[in-house]
Amino acid sequence: MPPDLQIAIVPVTLFQQNCTIVWDKESKASMVVDPGGEPGRIAEALRRFDLVPDAIVLTHGHLDHAGGALALKGIINEAREKLGLEPCPIVGPDARDQFLMDSIEKQAAAYGMTGLRNVTPDHYLTEGELLELGPLTFEVLHCPGHTPGHLVFVEKTARFALVGDVLFRGSVGRTDFPYGNHEQLIDAIHSKLLPLGDDIQFICGHGESSTFGAERRSNPFLQDSK
Repeated sequence: MPPDLQIAIVPVTLFQQNCTIVWDKESKASMVVDPGGEPGRIAEALRRFDLVPDAIVLTHGHLDHAGGALALKGIINEAREKLGLEPCPIVGPDARDQFLMDSIEKQAAAYGMTGLRNVTPDHYLTEGELLELGPLTFEVLHCPGHTPGHLVFVEKTARFALVGDVLFRGSVGRTDFPYGNHEQLIDAIHSKLLPLGDDIQFICGHGESSTFGAERRSNPFLQDSK
């Protein structure tokens, strides 16, 4: 990845979800991707890197990815107001995941988790839209299967992607939910992600990072599916 693209990962919630802070070194334009919880820890990391994010971005609507978004938005907007900046929006996922974001508090209670809140984004995203972050441009891809409205964000010049729970190192996202679809998930990986190139590095929602090439060659869930 080019040196101007900076990344910090803050694992949050009991699911150890990879909340990812992405920023451009020169302009300090930044976004927080999937703040599933522990907004105070995320805010502390933002202060450490001297960042006041321009957006909170959600890959999908599961509680461990979206449950802390509303609280973090409030923290960020206090800082932005002091600087005379426009409010920070929550953008994404695709609108088809709103039913999940409407049930975050109920799901959190079932897990004994506190502080997570239902959320409605300021702007849903659809495939083909672009997320501008200083000189960085992330393309939005719709990759359903884990959830109906799951999105992936790809910066082709930087050869970098944020894939949420679509693809993992050595695995793929769960599809054993009532709304899950394994065939859709595998098709999205093969038709939309792997063709982008073996050299693309990605950060996933849980666990270690990898590359599309490494997963194409060795991920057992991808070997017999095409």
